[in-house]
Amino acid sequence: MSVQAFTIGLAAPQPLKLGGAALFLDLDGTLAPIAARPQDVAADPRRSRLLETLETGLDGRLAVISGRTLADVDRILEGRVPCVAAVHGLVRRGGDGAVQEAAAHPGLAAAAARLKGFAARDPGLIVEEKGLSVALHFRLAPAHAAEARALAHRIAGETGLTVQDGDMVEELRTPGPTKGDSVRAFMGAAPFPGARPIFVGDDSTDEHGFEEARRLGGFGVLVGPPRATHAAFRLPGVEDVIAWLEGAAR
Repeated sequence: MSVQAFTIGLAAPQPLKLGGAALFLDLDGTLAPIAARPQDVAADPRRSRLLETLETGLDGRLAVISGRTLADVDRILEGRVPCVAAVHGLVRRGGDGAVQEAAAHPGLAAAAARLKGFAARDPGLIVEEKGLSVALHFRLAPAHAAEARALAHRIAGETGLTVQDGDMVEELRTPGPTKGDSVRAFMGAAPFPGARPIFVGDDSTDEHGFEEARRLGGFGVLVGPPRATHAAFRLPGVEDVIAWLEGAAR
């Protein structure tokens, strides 16, 4: 089924029931407000307590699937979630603590150098190196958005890196697993099998997660303004997500 088959006027999801559910959560724009600079997102005691309660209530069937590095996810969430897919699925840590990581693409160093050269023109342009990918943030320099996007796509075409369009960011990443692949991998390992997957995310990078959750008998929840999506439901913003999750954790 294509994305066009879904209407953009989605209803809010029903109250979440933890029994039989497997919960997959994006981080930025879903669990935490998006910041102008990625390093500005910090730990939050309310969120950390909530995730700890959900982890227990779901018997471990909770995973965070984020574009951030594994270290950054653990920093922001204070290590409350054992199962994490980082760098959009290129790094995955299971409930047993074992980490699987893709090999870095050889074109990353050259791509990072070119993005840094571009970013030198404006202090609002931020280059974030993640080991398996490199991202160019332009939220603080929106006048350069079109040129930044064009440059990222040009580099991807020249190097074979995968370009990932995001919310005021362009990311060049090692080709490999997506967020949807991460959902499938988690659902194939204890304690997830047999549960109904629910994927909550805000960005275009989360669409693979929505699709895979639906394919496996669950659904996606879009966070933010209405748009064409594979999600079945929508919540307006981060606070609404937290409230929805807290309703299930009580």
